[in-house]
Amino acid sequence: MTDLELRADCANCFGLCCVVPAFTASSDFAIDKPAGKPCPNLGTDHRCGIHAELRERGFPGCTVFDCFGAGQRVSQVTFGGHGWRGDPATARSMFAVFPVARALHELLWYLTEALALPAARPVHPELAKARDDLIGLTEASPGKLAAVDVTAERVKANPLLLKASELARGNGPDRRGADLAGASLRNARLGRASLRGALLIGADLRGADLRRADLTGADLRGAELSGADLTGAIFCTQAQLDAANGDAATRVPAGRTRPAHWRA
Repeated sequence: MTDLELRADCANCFGLCCVVPAFTASSDFAIDKPAGKPCPNLGTDHRCGIHAELRERGFPGCTVFDCFGAGQRVSQVTFGGHGWRGDPATARSMFAVFPVARALHELLWYLTEALALPAARPVHPELAKARDDLIGLTEASPGKLAAVDVTAERVKANPLLLKASELARGNGPDRRGADLAGASLRNARLGRASLRGALLIGADLRGADLRRADLTGADLRGAELSGADLTGAIFCTQAQLDAANGDAATRVPAGRTRPAHWRA
């Protein structure tokens, strides 16, 4: 499984992220949508009809969703290119499989990122074994895939990811799970910090040093990253950057792109 396969390819997906999840009218979504019902903006070609205007039309939550490649995997591999439209049985099975596959792909992404950390070499064999085992699960039949215990898989993978993070960060500060929502952290020195699961919603991180910080699961919605340095930040997803604000001076980790809505 290559890095490309852990990135969404909407052209080869049956619009699963626009059908399977439930939406609640909020600052993230302009409407209510029950689980399993297609979004009214989803076309018959399985493409979003307002994709270029999602933020302006009140759907910023859609712009930060990442299936980590699970959408096209479920659509084209698990179900062999057989879509859900007009087939209730396939729809029920596919909609049950997608959340599980998405969670497994997310774990695969983290394990792949950990394997790319030179300092984590002591645990590379265990990381590779865990990754291979997860890949095997993604290759199961729809019924078996839907029955996978995602929580158990996370419990098995998490100690390895923690160890990889510790090896890569050294003795950085531990701010795991910290509630820093709206905090003034301008020019803060958070290099090598563990910010796993930290709440950074709306935090002012302008000019902050986040080099080699562990951002696993950190909530960066609305965080201000203008001028911040995220060089080498560990486990920083594209979705986290998409949820934040930044500018041309923000330095993003290798392999990530500067979101289109960031200021020039």
